[in-house]
Amino acid sequence: MLTDLHSEFFAWVRGGLFMMFLFHVVMGFQNKRTLYFYFSGFIGCVLLYLLRHVVHDSDNQDVFQSFVFFLLLGSFAFLVQFIREYLETRKYDMFLDNVLNISFKAMLILGVMFALIDIGFGFDYQLQSFSMVVPLLNVLIIFILYRIRKFEGKHVLFFTISTVFYVLGFDISFLQVLIGVQLFFDFGIHPMGMIYISLFCYCLILALLIGFSIKNIEQKSKNAELKLALKLKEMEELKMTALQSQMNPHFLFNSLNSINNFVLKSEVEKASDYITKFSKLIRVILNSSSSPTVSLSEELKTLALYVKLEQIRISGGFTYLVTLDDEINFEKVFVPPLFLQPFIENAIWHGIAKVEGYKEIHLYIKKEGGNIKCEIIDNGIGIDRNKEQSHISQRRKFYGAEATKNRIKVLHKNKNVQIKTVDISDGVVSGTHVSITFPC
Repeated sequence: MLTDLHSEFFAWVRGGLFMMFLFHVVMGFQNKRTLYFYFSGFIGCVLLYLLRHVVHDSDNQDVFQSFVFFLLLGSFAFLVQFIREYLETRKYDMFLDNVLNISFKAMLILGVMFALIDIGFGFDYQLQSFSMVVPLLNVLIIFILYRIRKFEGKHVLFFTISTVFYVLGFDISFLQVLIGVQLFFDFGIHPMGMIYISLFCYCLILALLIGFSIKNIEQKSKNAELKLALKLKEMEELKMTALQSQMNPHFLFNSLNSINNFVLKSEVEKASDYITKFSKLIRVILNSSSSPTVSLSEELKTLALYVKLEQIRISGGFTYLVTLDDEINFEKVFVPPLFLQPFIENAIWHGIAKVEGYKEIHLYIKKEGGNIKCEIIDNGIGIDRNKEQSHISQRRKFYGAEATKNRIKVLHKNKNVQIKTVDISDGVVSGTHVSITFPC
């Protein structure tokens, strides 16, 4: 069986090599990686070289015979390029990479020269010339294996061992030029049988190494994407913290200013009550300052403390109503700390503080599809009239409400985040309607 290259065994080997060739060509086009093309080029050249032994037609045999050493040198040229890319010699050993690059070009030139030698002088002269090149190819392989011995990774070890066995199989088969073919047949194997077996095993191992290599590259890519996502999250948290620190001083300044006004007016009881409630609120703010988000339930409790402070400041106080949707689990919805406070503050100081009589702020929180919608409705003078009355108000509003808008957008990456402010004044009633919509 091993003495006949037309046997079923060798036919299966050629078929296996052809399937590997096709597979890696397709993978090369799909992934656009030259590594696959170099490997399939190596297999293709050697496969064509092997076909010359099974072609019966004498004319075709002459064609194969003319290009036999061109194909062999072409296969080594593709192998050299494969080694350069697979082992990343340009990254780890620039000297080796330069040697391989020169060797690649030299093999292509020699391949053309051998084809011309066959045309001018015949196959025997070409065979004698190639016998002088074989030792040089062995020296090159030994040099490559010597240089890559310090490369890290188990794949280098597997590549080294498989390359040694392939070259040995090639050299043993080439010995038929020196010792004749009969000795091989005496051992029950065709001289080319060693190339068949060693080549198939070599290509199979290289294919597995390529597969593991691509898998490692994909894993590294996923790890890099994960690290990038974590970095982006850190940046978003830093941005959130920066926006939060921008808003908190504004709120603290207003509160301290109110305490100062109570003291100046000698309203000691109001000042004392305000300081007590203010200290509770500050404690809550400090506890939540280390986190970029809090639960919506915690946010509403903090907001209630803030509103009590403002009810003390506003002459005659005001009514604060909250209507909540029972479908929402407020413990599992997370928002930036104090994200509603600036909008309530605007409703107070740019709305109801400027009207006489009954003052009311109503907060609605409901679920709409996959979003949470917060609505703040007041019966103040309305945003349009407020804009006409004061430019200073708009500057004050920027630091609180504008910073909060940015914090919500950063938290939800601008996905389905909508903030609308509408004047609902109609000549009979007045007021402002603010809606904040964000994903659950």
